Amino acid sequence: MSRSERLLALLQNLRRRKYAVSGRVLADELAVSLRTLYRDIAALQAQGAPIEGEAGVGYILRPGYILPPLMFTPEEIEAMLLGTRWVIERGDVQLVEAARDVLAKIGAVLPPALKRDLETGTLLIPTEPRLAFENEFVVGIRNAIREETKISISYRDLQDRTTERVIWPFALAYYDQVMVVIAWCEMRGDFRHFRADRVAIWNVTGERYPRRRLVLLREWQEKNGIPLDKYEL
Repeated sequence: MSRSERLLALLQNLRRRKYAVSGRVLADELAVSLRTLYRDIAALQAQGAPIEGEAGVGYILRPGYILPPLMFTPEEIEAMLLGTRWVIERGDVQLVEAARDVLAKIGAVLPPALKRDLETGTLLIPTEPRLAFENEFVVGIRNAIREETKISISYRDLQDRTTERVIWPFALAYYDQVMVVIAWCEMRGDFRHFRADRVAIWNVTGERYPRRRLVLLREWQEKNGIPLDKYEL
């Protein structure tokens, strides 16, 4: 690994972390000596990277720092391409448009060699029957999750029985043929999963639910035995 590649890897490592990390951990992950790690930190700070901390305490990259697009690796280009192609095949109309815009924005600033990688990527998503959902409902659910607001729904279960519910949606799960809203259900007083294609009537109440969506997500993960770091960046 060249020094420039090592500095980029160090920046990427710091950017993934929410809390300060010790120099020893960083050095071990990059397979360098602690002395080299300290020199690399100093070099990045001299170049303007907002890295805070010191030896013996730990380091953290201040939020908001954006790496230049030309620093994308071929693997990162492939990951973005694969992800956006998946969204284009599976997402609602707004997410599909957003995915295409992401590709266009990235392509506009990449150097020629990487732009060719983006335009000629061969990681494909098979075309399959689209998920069964109402675009307007899914857009409304995503907005409710973002704004942490309650939604009232008429829900038809597998026995064709319809119940009226007030839910606190905090996540969406995408499967091959169905989309599932993960929410706290006021009627059941517990977490419940609702298939998007079985929601007959829905309405955004405008009322904020009393707990943060991240708290609900963590509680749901703990209850279902899902590692707490599974969905962290």
